[in-house]
Amino acid sequence: MKIAVPINLVPDLVEELTIDDSGTALDMSWLRLTINEFDDHAIEEAILLKEENDAEITVFASDQEGVDDMLFTAIAKGADQAIKIMGDFEEGVNSHTLARVFRDIIKELNPDLVLTGVQAHNDQDGSIGPLLAGYLEMPYVGYVSGVDLQGGKAIVKKEYPGGLIAEMEVTLPAVLGIQAAEEPPRYVAISKVRQAMKTSTIEERDISELDISGGPVIDRMFKPEVGERAIMIEGDEEEVAARLIELFEELGVL
Repeated sequence: MKIAVPINLVPDLVEELTIDDSGTALDMSWLRLTINEFDDHAIEEAILLKEENDAEITVFASDQEGVDDMLFTAIAKGADQAIKIMGDFEEGVNSHTLARVFRDIIKELNPDLVLTGVQAHNDQDGSIGPLLAGYLEMPYVGYVSGVDLQGGKAIVKKEYPGGLIAEMEVTLPAVLGIQAAEEPPRYVAISKVRQAMKTSTIEERDISELDISGGPVIDRMFKPEVGERAIMIEGDEEEVAARLIELFEELGVL
């Protein structure tokens, strides 16, 4: 059983986000990047499957600041192979571009299962998972919170709004968008990551040219404006209801 896990670095929302001088992108000069939360869950789900099914895990990511630490951390957790895709990724790329890059790596690896995070908070043109499945012509199930391998098939738990969970049978190979691993992503000590750096290597694959088609064209980005539109209505139920009706009439809703 071979499992491929494409992972991505995203802006850390703890940091203050600023728009660059062009007005069309984030200023990446001082922006800290971190692993996409859902990709971290995809790694954990892959490791859980490895522990149950003796699988071989390959993680890979595009070359950005901090990617080596992220890949070595995945190895320290239990991944078997790490690949860094070399190219002009520093300013970020759209989801279509990244899916095409990942597609080429996955075709070389020929895995039985591809696990990716269900989404990322900087997706502007769709999530990687369904795009990747389309390029690979594989079935896709998203919002997955559990995977059980049975021969050449996977029984997956898919979450729906309202707390509903469905079980689906998917013929492998397939792409699954992981929303939550069956266990929280495991903590790995820094000492174990440093040990992985000494005993493991990251394979590098060069991408000669990036196809950036398919993504959105951004004319301008704006930071949310701070407004004073909140109105606190005081009084009993009848007074509040009467005031709401007045407001709705002023706005033309009633």
